[in-house]
Amino acid sequence: MKVLIVTGGSLDRSFAKDYLKEETFDLFIAADSGMSFFYEIGKKPDYIVGDFDSADKKILDYFRKQEDIILREFCPQKDETDTELALTMALGLGADEICVLGATGNRIDHVIGNIFLLCKPLKEGIPCILVDKHNRIRLVNHVLCLEKKKQFGKYVSVLPLTQQAGGVNLHGFKYPLNNATLTNNNSLGVSNEITDEVARIEIGTGIVIVIESTD
Repeated sequence: MKVLIVTGGSLDRSFAKDYLKEETFDLFIAADSGMSFFYEIGKKPDYIVGDFDSADKKILDYFRKQEDIILREFCPQKDETDTELALTMALGLGADEICVLGATGNRIDHVIGNIFLLCKPLKEGIPCILVDKHNRIRLVNHVLCLEKKKQFGKYVSVLPLTQQAGGVNLHGFKYPLNNATLTNNNSLGVSNEITDEVARIEIGTGIVIVIESTD
């Protein structure tokens, strides 16, 4: 089951609408003010989750009246962010692929936190990506293949999430690596480019952040 989560970070509406035309999803979850996007495009999410402290009251009231939408409301004084609640819900519902829109933006603390949250689906072997107009972000701890014709933008950066990532091989890239060790105290791995039809990222130990960027 492929799940789309729309959360309350910065969201380029035009990009998000086009993205939904290009991609197919089986289940839709709105995290808190992410419900505004569904309201604007006239689509009902299957679930709405959060503390609703940043939600538009009119939109929240509208969705509360819809019998076929499940709302799960939490106290604002909670340990989890609304995005984490939505991710946990998606995993609990049996997602085997997850995409998150609205997880990036001006709040760098939220962006970093949301990247860390990708460890939850990674631990369960569930592919999960954060997508915005300029980036597609995921975590990798084993192997990832990227087709050049399907890449998201021009650049690919491979950065260690853990203190270091060992046994790193990059095949089919402008700057290949062979059994390299990436550490979090240098910039090795930033702004690579795919040269072959299929590029392959192999990770022996640790976890890396793979960021495909338009520019």
